[in-house]
Amino acid sequence: MSILTLKNKKEEKFLRRKTAEFDFKKSSPKEIRELIKKMRGTMEEANGIGLAANQIGLDMKVFVARVEGKFYAIFNPEITKTSRETEAAVEGCLSVSLVMDEVVRPYRITLKGFDKAGKKLTIRAWGHLARVLQHEVDHLNGKLFIDYLKKR
Repeated sequence: MSILTLKNKKEEKFLRRKTAEFDFKKSSPKEIRELIKKMRGTMEEANGIGLAANQIGLDMKVFVARVEGKFYAIFNPEITKTSRETEAAVEGCLSVSLVMDEVVRPYRITLKGFDKAGKKLTIRAWGHLARVLQHEVDHLNGKLFIDYLKKR
């Protein structure tokens, strides 16, 4: 699977669209496992730590990530709470080549979503994990980390 980039205007337009909710009724457990496997493989091949479905041309709210040795596959994620405390750190993106810059994000978040079986999950995260989760949810909402840089 190839990763969409901003170099291509058609791909950029797709990346900047809000994705559709993932419908568990339209996919079998086997199809969901295959989707996760393909996304994980694409992410790892590109040496990334996260990958949203729209980055590979899929219009669905799902992302995968590997942070501090733990693998995540989250469907229909939503950030429901953020801390007032923020932290600045350098970010990059597989869809935005050759750009790395400092982004300020909430230090703590609560994310709600679903696992691969459609079971509800809640993740309370801080630090690097919170940053990665926010970055991937932004992707699914059509927002890129470089959009934060324009505000400076």
